[in-house]
Amino acid sequence: MDILIICIIILLAIITIVGICSFRTDKSFVIRNQYGDNVRIFGNGIYAHDSYFKAPIFIGSDCTMLLLVVPIMIFALTYEIKRRNIKSKLLLISVTGTVLYYSTSIAFGVTYNALHLAYIALFSSSFFAFIILVKSISLDDLRDVSKWVFPTKGLSVFLILSGVSLFVAWLPDIVASLINDKSLSLIEVYTTEITYVLDMGIISPLIFICLFLLKRKDGLGVVLLATILKLCEIIGVMLPIQMMFQSLAGIKIPIPVLGTKLGIFVVLATFAVYFNIKYYKNIEV
Repeated sequence: MDILIICIIILLAIITIVGICSFRTDKSFVIRNQYGDNVRIFGNGIYAHDSYFKAPIFIGSDCTMLLLVVPIMIFALTYEIKRRNIKSKLLLISVTGTVLYYSTSIAFGVTYNALHLAYIALFSSSFFAFIILVKSISLDDLRDVSKWVFPTKGLSVFLILSGVSLFVAWLPDIVASLINDKSLSLIEVYTTEITYVLDMGIISPLIFICLFLLKRKDGLGVVLLATILKLCEIIGVMLPIQMMFQSLAGIKIPIPVLGTKLGIFVVLATFAVYFNIKYYKNIEV
């Protein structure tokens, strides 16, 4: 497992560095997509065939993962090697879950490029590492932890709002496209929007499942909570960085979007930091 995590760190560093080095805005060009719309293509680096709107988002994600998640993962691995206890495993699980979310996004969402095999390797490694890490925690440990971590009213409200907010952020775009009988407004050169699939199809239901398990004192809910809180923290940092790169590329973000998407996730991330601190304080071993 330690070797697998080291491989994930190396792959993550390579992928993100190459992505960040692609940030140049002087090679864009316009094409007509499969829906008959004119789309501006980024035209540079590993994201040369991605849209001009999406490429800065990918680069912002790369920057966050390299500068924030890679150091956290190195710390989590070091902590796990030194301690080998329930707290160290939960921390490593939460970071690996965040990498799994990121790797799924790029493996299925980025236009095919020279790093495709690296995307597959990162997705596969983080997927199996997450499963193995969860399995490595004994049922007795999970029963003990479930006694320390329980859903307070504040945490319950936070989880409900987090699960609902994912639909509030993305569902209106889909409904509008169905009503107007058109593709998504920012579908551009893509066939689907992977973020919508992950957030509304997996993450949101997972949040409600986590709350249900916590109320039943099921230890698996504790594991899911660690992952959800860490992912929420990282997304809260990632979104402003993504929008910063979009601004640097000259893309103007409408004020309503800043409020409904950026604002919601940043506020939730702030509460996630608070609950995450309490979470680890309540774990005694």
